[in-house]
Amino acid sequence: MIEKTRDIVLKKFNKENNYEFDSEVIYGDTDSVMIKFGVDTLEEAMKLGKESSEHVSTFFKAPIKLEFEKVYYPYLLMKKKRYAGVIWTKPEKYDKIDAKGIESVRRDSCGLVKDLIDKVSVK
Repeated sequence: MIEKTRDIVLKKFNKENNYEFDSEVIYGDTDSVMIKFGVDTLEEAMKLGKESSEHVSTFFKAPIKLEFEKVYYPYLLMKKKRYAGVIWTKPEKYDKIDAKGIESVRRDSCGLVKDLIDKVSVK
């Protein structure tokens, strides 16, 4: 399903179909797909995220339905299951800083490393 989602997104959201940029699926895992649309504003990214989730959902049988959840901006993807970013669900104000699999959230990192990374990333 992740590969099918990637193929559908790449086929529709591109310059050839009058979108400003060629989209790029930068991450896909068990229950999520992250797409880089190349737009300049959060509003545009959210609009395209909603449009893409609705479009891709039409290719799957009910009850499977993709949902747009959030925009990460800025976003740091180090490798699979290791990323961090600021989450936006509304363009007016960010929700929180999210980190997955990096030293600040890993249980096997020492407390000093976690504290240092958390303090540096917030500033």
